[in-house]
Amino acid sequence: MHPPLRSDHDVAAVKAGLADRTIDAIATDHAPHTPESKDLPFDQAPPGMLGLEYALALGFTELVDRGDMTEPEVIAAMSWRPAAIAGMAEQGRPVSEGEPANLVVIDPSARWIVDGTGGASRSRNVPYVGRQVRGRVRHTICAGEPVVLDGEVTR
Repeated sequence: MHPPLRSDHDVAAVKAGLADRTIDAIATDHAPHTPESKDLPFDQAPPGMLGLEYALALGFTELVDRGDMTEPEVIAAMSWRPAAIAGMAEQGRPVSEGEPANLVVIDPSARWIVDGTGGASRSRNVPYVGRQVRGRVRHTICAGEPVVLDGEVTR
């Protein structure tokens, strides 16, 4: 990953920063690579991993289930707060009639085991294989059009 994984102390500091709002947003360094490019010696392989498809579930599992944040706080840190920081006025708004819908439909109670298939991504470099997580993105809608339905890319 870029930056690389850090110590347990650093991870705890990030969680505390998210909980007290010193850190405003959660983002991923979603950098998928082909299996062939990741199958090189460590110092020759490009940095990066799948992150986007597992971010919500890891946020719920690591932050909500362990008592650091609430579900609405994690969702805010992954949606409207980053959009506001980036000045993306068309993102993070309430859904209203006549406006294009940009939203994600989630199942917060879904429990599943990361299997490393990469979901909708063509990449497979996933460090969470075998982990049980909670929360799953079911659908993604962009400008009113379905982009992902039950994990399948529609475009």
